[in-house]
Amino acid sequence: MTARTRRLTVAQALVTFLARQFTERDGERHRLVDSCWGIFGHGNVAGLGQALVESGQGPGAPLPFHQGRNEQAMVHAAVGFARQRDRLSAQAVTTSIGPGATNLVTGAALATINRLPVLLLPGDAFATRPADPVLQQLEHPEAGDVSVNDALRPVSRYFDRVHRPEALIPAALQAMRVLADPVQTGAVTLALPQDVQAEAYDWPEKFFVERVWRVPRPAPDAAAVTEAAGMLRASRRPLLVAGGGVHHSRAEEALRALVEATGIPVATTQAGKGALRHDHPCEVGAVGHTGTEIADELARTADLVIGVGTRYTDFTTASGTLFAEPGVRFVNLSISAFDAHKLAGLPLVGDARAGLEALAEALAGHRVPAAYAEEYSAGKARWERVVTAAFTPEDETARPTQTQVVGALDAVVGDDDVVINAAGSLPGDLHKLWRARSPRQYHLEYGYSCMGYEIPAAIGVRLAAPDRPVWALVGDGTYLMNPTEIVTAVQEGLPIIVVILDNHGYASIGGLSEATGGEGFGTGYRFRAADGSYTGEPLPVDLAANAASLGLEVRRAESYAELREALAAARAAGRPTCVYVATDPTPTAPAAQAWWDVPVAATASRPAARKAREEYDRHAVDRRHHL
Repeated sequence: MTARTRRLTVAQALVTFLARQFTERDGERHRLVDSCWGIFGHGNVAGLGQALVESGQGPGAPLPFHQGRNEQAMVHAAVGFARQRDRLSAQAVTTSIGPGATNLVTGAALATINRLPVLLLPGDAFATRPADPVLQQLEHPEAGDVSVNDALRPVSRYFDRVHRPEALIPAALQAMRVLADPVQTGAVTLALPQDVQAEAYDWPEKFFVERVWRVPRPAPDAAAVTEAAGMLRASRRPLLVAGGGVHHSRAEEALRALVEATGIPVATTQAGKGALRHDHPCEVGAVGHTGTEIADELARTADLVIGVGTRYTDFTTASGTLFAEPGVRFVNLSISAFDAHKLAGLPLVGDARAGLEALAEALAGHRVPAAYAEEYSAGKARWERVVTAAFTPEDETARPTQTQVVGALDAVVGDDDVVINAAGSLPGDLHKLWRARSPRQYHLEYGYSCMGYEIPAAIGVRLAAPDRPVWALVGDGTYLMNPTEIVTAVQEGLPIIVVILDNHGYASIGGLSEATGGEGFGTGYRFRAADGSYTGEPLPVDLAANAASLGLEVRRAESYAELREALAAARAAGRPTCVYVATDPTPTAPAAQAWWDVPVAATASRPAARKAREEYDRHAVDRRHHL
């Protein structure tokens, strides 16, 4: 008796397969691949394009389709979606071979660095090679099997090229395994030769049965938990650093229970912000180069650091200078053994929620010294006064500074709003100052800090959480890089709110350039002056008019008072909206509380660079390896 089969093209089989994949955690089931973004060209239109339209795109479509405008932006949207869904559900992205495929590389790197799942389905060169070269085919003289999609290999967590129909079966199963794996997840690429996509094959029916990929909660080794608890009981100044893994495992309640029982203060990375509400007594704010004064002081004097779901990036460790106590030790709770072993820490390899619950049980009855709790409580209160001062203008009729824009937004948003940012000077201000009120309110992509992420990510977040107001905060530099998905938001009726802060250039890098001897070179959006430098008048670019031309309802704000009104009106608008404000460049944000290593010229003739090098050498001696 022969097994039942179904005759479909490779593309039709893939669409059918993807519609039947699910994740499950804690008894809750989710579509693993929720929908598919796409831009069609000759490399995928007759394959995946035909398969999607044949499967149906009405209500209840097996694999709903979203039309994008830029391939990189489609990946950003998919990443925003996956993060909002706690990595339990992802989206696919299909492009043609050639520039469509290579445009995926930046988005793929962002997804993999942030360990967020996205399925990439680029077309590829003909497997049968009927003619060489075909349109957009890369000819590599030393290797006939290389295509532009090979550029995706180093930024993908799994890569396969499906040269024959039957090869799709193991490739698709491996792709799902990686997407659902909390350790391995990131960008997954299945390169699909355009002729193979359209080729028919008799597929076994078992390939299309529903599959559930269970996401486990492995507990860390019991002996390691006991050892960690002993270290915590002996510690006089412990500090817990909460990273993005707290959110991914939905461990916020377990974290809150642990610190309320023990009094351990919690500092947060960019990805971990919101792990506790900003007003929780144990929450001391951001840590690292963009950290709060109290969090960084606790980090400098901590004798034990408990990292939970953090990668310990250079911003978190202040480039290896922050954790300065000579005898400081580390306990690292992470689902990834790679991260759990960083800084020569005691590794607790396991799920963040399971690990925090185990630690809480092992620490029953233990609390930090009362004097320590009083110290960080006083520091938290001092920093709250700093935040209030940065948010509050002396004159509400004046043009607001960037931190006052953040303060105006803070006054308007609700607990369920999502605020998205990724690059420029805003991430530093937001990390130090934003008052996070719920676990997913603060959405900063800082693993790759990719300009142009915010607007498409807002679309992805809104698709993942259709009832939550979503804000994309962008500077003029970021806006000019990637505004095109505004059209997608308008087309789909997604009421995202884009806030454009216009400061006539790359403010963050301009400030960094000044600090490192670069004298702000090439960072302003201005006409050339007589000496050839970009120091003339600001360019006459009207970003508000541009946003309106793409379909947004635009509100201009000339003062802080007008900004408050515009933000409130935008939140209530119920349609894609933009708030435009030209900011006062006067710095009002608190200075950095810790160092960041940006190398400075070792020799130079200009005084600015020589002075910057002196400052660099003064800090660099504090770098250390934790052994």
